[in-house]
Amino acid sequence: MSKNNPGAQSVFSVDVEDWYHILDIPSAPKMNEWASADSHVEKDFLKLLDIIGRHEVQVTCFFLGWVAERFPHLVKEAVRRGHEAASHGYAHRLVYEMTEEEFYQDAVRSKKIIEDIGGRHVLGYRSAGFSVTKDTPWYFEKLIEAGYKYDSSVFPGPRGHGGLKSERFGPYVIKGEAGEIIEFPITLAKFLSKPVCFFGGGYLRLSPYTVIRIMGKRVLREGRPVVFYVHPREINPGHPRLAMNYKRRFKSYVNLNSTEGKISRILSDFRVTAFERYIEENKERLKE
Repeated sequence: MSKNNPGAQSVFSVDVEDWYHILDIPSAPKMNEWASADSHVEKDFLKLLDIIGRHEVQVTCFFLGWVAERFPHLVKEAVRRGHEAASHGYAHRLVYEMTEEEFYQDAVRSKKIIEDIGGRHVLGYRSAGFSVTKDTPWYFEKLIEAGYKYDSSVFPGPRGHGGLKSERFGPYVIKGEAGEIIEFPITLAKFLSKPVCFFGGGYLRLSPYTVIRIMGKRVLREGRPVVFYVHPREINPGHPRLAMNYKRRFKSYVNLNSTEGKISRILSDFRVTAFERYIEENKERLKE
């Protein structure tokens, strides 16, 4: 796969949160305890930026508003290195556990914080746990009202936090009463006739790199960008662990030792960019 192939463009993203920001785990610290928790996000994120920097590419960093507020220099450093700063919400709450107004206020709050720190407009949003579902029909309208131009939160298949089943696996435009927004679904590829994710989080850690590369090539041949996503904690196998059942422990911590190497290979083998730049360079394609 050639990085010089203009038709093989993909997007690489980082959800900037700390090791304890794992959803639906009783042992995870409550928000009023976050400030006193042993934080690793600073060193992990800066190391991740260095890994990305060696490949001379730009990516999108979805900052949790609380993390941006507490570590503003991380937002500034990402922007200084040419990366896009986007929003991961403020309080890392599942969308379907919030009211419309709670969601709107959280989305507005994180956007303003990141814009004030980074000195640039925040265009993009990603929800905690990809938790937009059929039970949040107001989701896109509220994002449009909050001033976002694109979203990357739809998981178009079943998953632990719901998912939003859809046959639209590539980027598409959603029109609302207040305007429109571009949706970049989390990338799924058909495996044994079923849509499966190989390109981020536990899915990426569990999958052998050869499989990731083969499935990524298949997605690109279909004319879709691959949306890759990682978390800073995933390049730090020594980060603290939360108490949880076996199933969740496997999903949360499997193959942490392999993540850094996989990221480097992805950045070598795929032509990646940030969402903002992808939109700018593919305006006509996205209108189709």
